Amino acid sequence: MDALAFDPVAEHDKTRAALHETAQRLGQLLDNVGDMTVPSSLPDWTVGDVGAHLRAVYLAYCSAFTGEFADWGSVLPPGDGSLTERITAVNAKAVSLFGADERAHLGDFVRDHGETFLRVTGGLAPETPVPTPWYGQQVTLTLATATGLMLSESLLHGLDIARGARLPWTIGADAARLVVGQSLPTMMPLTLDRAKAQGVRISFDLAVRGGPRLVAAVEDGTMTVTREGTSSRRSDCRISMDPVAFLLIAFRRSPLWKEMAQGRILAGGPRPWLALRLRGLIAGP
Repeated sequence: MDALAFDPVAEHDKTRAALHETAQRLGQLLDNVGDMTVPSSLPDWTVGDVGAHLRAVYLAYCSAFTGEFADWGSVLPPGDGSLTERITAVNAKAVSLFGADERAHLGDFVRDHGETFLRVTGGLAPETPVPTPWYGQQVTLTLATATGLMLSESLLHGLDIARGARLPWTIGADAARLVVGQSLPTMMPLTLDRAKAQGVRISFDLAVRGGPRLVAAVEDGTMTVTREGTSSRRSDCRISMDPVAFLLIAFRRSPLWKEMAQGRILAGGPRPWLALRLRGLIAGP
């Protein structure tokens, strides 16, 4: 997955294949949960709540193409507030939509809707627009980004469920690299905490071991993220990252200090101490 040889169609195809494999594993994981009421590894959510959230995720992305769910007015908060406020409200509402009956068949739902999404999007270009009103009333992502986000949701929430239910779950390095390359160039700027980023001018060279390599530039309240080779600006801080560790840090499943202590994250460049600042610039529910 070398940046100079980046092929968006080939990487999208790999992400689709990874989503197929992960959705099947996720369905099996959900089938094996003995008690949906046990706490997950997420604060205030049971394993069943996480599963219900995944059901909502799969339903939402499928519905962008199938129209299966169209009553967004019942789920979305009024107005167009900050992303963190919006996602927090949508998550709480979505989880409450599915009770014990739906939660008893979460594995079947994830498998079926994972296959539906891949079937209805088969043959579409990676840049095909996908409306995502839960991120903002006017926010539209590309199909490549949406597929990468479905993969990230599946991998990370599978981990949340497995930790709570004491079941095995793995996140492979190749799948993590695909999430980084497909979704983070879009989602990092979208989730930037603009208040904290006011007056800030920093660029980061994010070198994921085995690829991809990204350049993230913060410029007075905005962020741009590009693949290596498309930015001429010299980075202030270079961060070499294990792909799974990057995923866990980016989505708040592991603290940065822990991954750095284990050598899975290494900082260098003219101002290596800025590595500690990057995570704080990204907002999250």
